[in-house]
Amino acid sequence: MISSTSNEHVRQVCQLQKKSRIRRKEGLFVAEGLRMVCETPADLVREIYVSERFLAEHGEDRAYRDFLDSLEAGRNQNRKTQGEQTGPLEVSDPVMEYMSDTVTPQGILAVIRQPAYQWEELLGGHKTLLMILENIQDPGNLGTIFRTAEGAGATGILMSRDTVDLFSPKVIRSTMGSLYRVPWLITEDLPSCLKRAREAGICFYAADLQAKCDYDQADCRTACGFLIGNEGSGLREATAALADVRICIPMGGRLESLNAAMAAGILMYEAARQRRRG
Repeated sequence: MISSTSNEHVRQVCQLQKKSRIRRKEGLFVAEGLRMVCETPADLVREIYVSERFLAEHGEDRAYRDFLDSLEAGRNQNRKTQGEQTGPLEVSDPVMEYMSDTVTPQGILAVIRQPAYQWEELLGGHKTLLMILENIQDPGNLGTIFRTAEGAGATGILMSRDTVDLFSPKVIRSTMGSLYRVPWLITEDLPSCLKRAREAGICFYAADLQAKCDYDQADCRTACGFLIGNEGSGLREATAALADVRICIPMGGRLESLNAAMAAGILMYEAARQRRRG
């Protein structure tokens, strides 16, 4: 059992929790909580840490035991040569609190490889439904957009490099596992990606408060994507100009705009509604 906060494993987890630079360099991140850990694909898991209290209270939980079984079944020679830990490492309760990013840790966390996708994995032919995010900064917004995208049937999410770190602890918790099921890409050159997508026949709608076209007037039954900009300043004009149509969500009362994740959800579910009705 690990009982010292100066342990090498503990120090690595803490660095991954706090520093996006380390996460990018190592290609790793940390997920906390029984649900989030157990939803992680077995081939992405590098290490698991559990506390004394967790083992006493949840060590025989079905979800946890099934997850360990899936890790055991997925073990192969390649993973062995990489020296990766397939079984859980036990740590003392104080050490788990030290490693955790949450106020009241559940007592289980994992170091996980960052999944990677190719452009083609974001596409779904005539059913393509993309979310294009430019400079979204709120972790809760990004995580909620991922969850909503999964629920609405989006085929992928494209993010500009200046979007909040997808693998920060707050974003990871907000995705509630959708991170593993919705293909995504982070791009250094968003305009080039949009031009490439247009060549593939994808129509783009830019969320714009000044637009004359209401969102439910847009035809979302064929391959399309929605552009959502920064919470405070919206889309850059150069990015919005690349859209085929600018659309708005009508505001009642004295509101000027909606939360970015709320707006994204309205647009995605409008596309889903249209597609269900054909």
